[in-house]
Amino acid sequence: MLEIEDLWAAYETAEPVLKGISLRLEANEVMAVLGANGAGKSTLLRVVSGLLPCQKGRIRFDGVDVTRMPAHRRVEIGLVQVPEGRQMLPDMTVEENLLLGGYVRRRDNAAMAQTREEVYALFPMLKERRQALAGLLSGGQQQMVALGRALMARPRLLLCDEPSFGLAPLVVKDIFVVLAGLRGRGTPILLVEQNAKKALELADRGLLLRGGAVAFAGSAAELAAGAKVSAAYLGSGAP
Repeated sequence: MLEIEDLWAAYETAEPVLKGISLRLEANEVMAVLGANGAGKSTLLRVVSGLLPCQKGRIRFDGVDVTRMPAHRRVEIGLVQVPEGRQMLPDMTVEENLLLGGYVRRRDNAAMAQTREEVYALFPMLKERRQALAGLLSGGQQQMVALGRALMARPRLLLCDEPSFGLAPLVVKDIFVVLAGLRGRGTPILLVEQNAKKALELADRGLLLRGGAVAFAGSAAELAAGAKVSAAYLGSGAP
């Protein structure tokens, strides 16, 4: 589903943040991308989604080379990101934020309406507050909107950047229940997450980044069991 070969990337004239990243994500698979702050995790998702150009390397999505494809075209073919920090449009309602997520499908009103109801079924609180301004929601509710907005685009691959950041434990649990449900429906997920324990419980495989390079790649069970590796790169939140 996703193949990355020797990926290098940097911000403007700075030193490379990603240094030769390679990975392969299969269909129906969840991969957790872990590492300390500054390891390059979020940068990896930004490059995959087209928000940051790569300096070198190749990205293929379901057999299509998307390395130079604009970000909006990647969304159209099913490569959809849930950004770090939610990125709400605060002066628009919950429903308006959701509908913007489905903009690439705007010509099919019936399908949009069906997907919106599916999102509301996943997050009943959003239906109750659908006319509320997104900027007035709690952090947990905004994260639900961010995830629901991505689902409105009918992703074939979901990129999730720190979905548990700043959220209460009960809300984190709810978010991961939804992600597990998506996995059960066959949606592959590339998950960047500081909560290593929750990420590895959900994932099939894990990728550990250190200084912009791959320090370890293997099954989630192998990564969870690697106490020394986890302690070295994940800090006190290690499993």
